[in-house]
Amino acid sequence: MPEGDTIHRTAAGLRPYLVGRAVLAASSTRGADVGRLIGSTVTAVDTLGKNLLIRSSNGLTVRTHLRMNGTWHRYRPAERWRLPASRAALVLEVEGAVAVCFDAPVVEVFETRAQAIHPGLAPLGPDLTDERLDVAHVVARWRDPGQAGVAIGEALLDQRVMAGVGNVFRSEILYLERVDPFAPVGSLDDRTLERLVTAAHRLLQANIGPRSRAQRSTTGGAPEAAGAPLWVYRRTGRPCRRCGTSIRAASLGRDLPRTVWWCPRCQAPRAGDGP
Repeated sequence: MPEGDTIHRTAAGLRPYLVGRAVLAASSTRGADVGRLIGSTVTAVDTLGKNLLIRSSNGLTVRTHLRMNGTWHRYRPAERWRLPASRAALVLEVEGAVAVCFDAPVVEVFETRAQAIHPGLAPLGPDLTDERLDVAHVVARWRDPGQAGVAIGEALLDQRVMAGVGNVFRSEILYLERVDPFAPVGSLDDRTLERLVTAAHRLLQANIGPRSRAQRSTTGGAPEAAGAPLWVYRRTGRPCRRCGTSIRAASLGRDLPRTVWWCPRCQAPRAGDGP
C-alpha cells in the first residue's frame, strides 16, 4: 500500500498540471458523481495521510485512496495510456493534461466544508508529512487506555494515531529504534514512543522530495542515499545488516494482519515489555 510520502509526491506531481485549470471532463467507474466538477476550477491538490484530495472552486473535493494497487498517471491530451482504460477508476481532463487514477478502490466526491465530519478523514491522526507535527500530541493518543495492550507493530499502522505509516516504514522504523514489534504500547515509556514518532516523521519527510525513496536511515538521523537497501523489510532469513542474525517475519494485527519483519537480536524484548 502506498504510504504517506508516496501520496505526497503524487500530489506534488499532479499539482502543476491541475491547479488553476478548469475541469473539461470527468468520469469514474466507482460510482462517484465526479461530473459535478465539470466547469469548475481545480484550486488545490492536498494530502491527508494516505488520502489524495483534489479541491474545486465549486466547493467540492474528490478523494481517492489507492490501497494496495492504485496509482495516478498524467498524460497529454490524446496520448496513449500505459494501462487499459478498463482499469481507470477516475479520469479528470483539464486544459493540456489528463489525470488518470488506475485501480483505486476508493473514489468519492464530498462537500469540502464537511471534511471535519467525514467518516474516512475526521478520525485520522496528525499527518506525518506535516513539518509542524506535534510529537507529544501523537504520544498522548497512544496513551489512550484502548491502545495499552496493542502491539506497537500494529499501533504504528493505526491511522487514527498518526497518518502516513505503511508496512514498509513500520518494519524499518521499529528496527532503526531497536523496538520489539510485539511489545504492547503500554509497556513502552514515553521516550521510546517519542523516538518512534520522530523516526516516522523524519523518514516520511526525507522521502517527499522529487526523488526515489530512501527508507534506510542511520540511527543518527539523516537518511542515506536514495535507493539504499532496506534494513529488514522483505529480508526474511537474510543476515541482519548490524549483527548478522537472521531476519524473521510474522503476521501481526487483529483486524487486518500484515507481515512484519524484525531482527530478534537487535530488537530483543526488554524486561517489562510483556509477551
